[in-house]
Amino acid sequence: MPIYVNGELVLYGFVGDSFWNDGFTSLEVLQALATHGPENDLTVRLNSGGGGAFEGMAIYNALNAHKGKVTIKVDAIAASAASIIALAGDDIVMRAGSEMMIHDPSGGTFGTAAEHEKTAASLNKLADQMVSLYAARSGKDAEEVREIMLEETWLTAEEAVEAGFATEAEEAKAKQVTAFDYRIYSHAPARLTALSEKKGWSFDRPVNLIAASPASTSQEETTEMADNPTAAEATVDAAKITADVEAATMARIDGILASKEAEGREAQARHFAFKTKLSVEDAVAALALAPIAAPAAETDPAPSAPEAAAEASYEASRTRASGQAAPDAQNAQNAGAADWSAAIKRAGKSRNGGS
Repeated sequence: MPIYVNGELVLYGFVGDSFWNDGFTSLEVLQALATHGPENDLTVRLNSGGGGAFEGMAIYNALNAHKGKVTIKVDAIAASAASIIALAGDDIVMRAGSEMMIHDPSGGTFGTAAEHEKTAASLNKLADQMVSLYAARSGKDAEEVREIMLEETWLTAEEAVEAGFATEAEEAKAKQVTAFDYRIYSHAPARLTALSEKKGWSFDRPVNLIAASPASTSQEETTEMADNPTAAEATVDAAKITADVEAATMARIDGILASKEAEGREAQARHFAFKTKLSVEDAVAALALAPIAAPAAETDPAPSAPEAAAEASYEASRTRASGQAAPDAQNAQNAGAADWSAAIKRAGKSRNGGS
């Protein structure tokens, strides 16, 4: 879905990825801002249940650095990562019936105790950054903001203005909230959790449907298939899911390493291929902006086919273990451990909720 429409930035869906055929990334926002022009005033229409923490921060920074006036209009909801994006507006206008949600970041780690400790330290640093942004916008002190975050606070348009997180509540009626699994949050309004159930917006279901329905473009379609007796009889082979994910991962690695942009930038290309979750398109775009390395006496040998296969298998296993699968093959490649929304809520609700 294009995010630059008729001179406006339309940020609908999941922050940092595409779920249920909806979502946006920081790279797309940067490209849209370049098209719009840095000096021109900008209207941003926001309708998002949340998403990736660092993607949200990157988008906030991009909008905050825009030289023209930025007006953010919350069409329906600005929750979690999307509430951070909203703070970038010079004016933050909320439609009647719209909502904003502020809470602590959360995340999941698969690995040793040391890796869990690194995640905890990263989340604490991220929470401190969020506190500073909320406090600067609202005028509240850091301790008060922290309490608001810890309680997972849902605000109406009027409450958001009163709390200082928005500048205006307008009379225009809010649109329907964008697709999101609102059940991952601790205190989501009942109408939102019911809507998630009714529409089939689930972060759990796609894990078992990647191989069975690769062509599906919406969660409603996959729900209909699951309810169909004929389709229900077709069991999903776990081995096939593994093979499909690994094949997608290998195709992504090959696409990055074999690209023209990787020539002279082999080290960066290997880093993007094996150490990040960037898509081929995003990695190639980043490589094109990187300087070409000077010839060196010795270079690291390119990974052999078995090594590449092992890397792909490892990344695929991390993706499955983290529980952060996406509803299509592209998302299966790009699912990352820095997810601010789905987190580990389904394994047991924490006092901080999901992000």
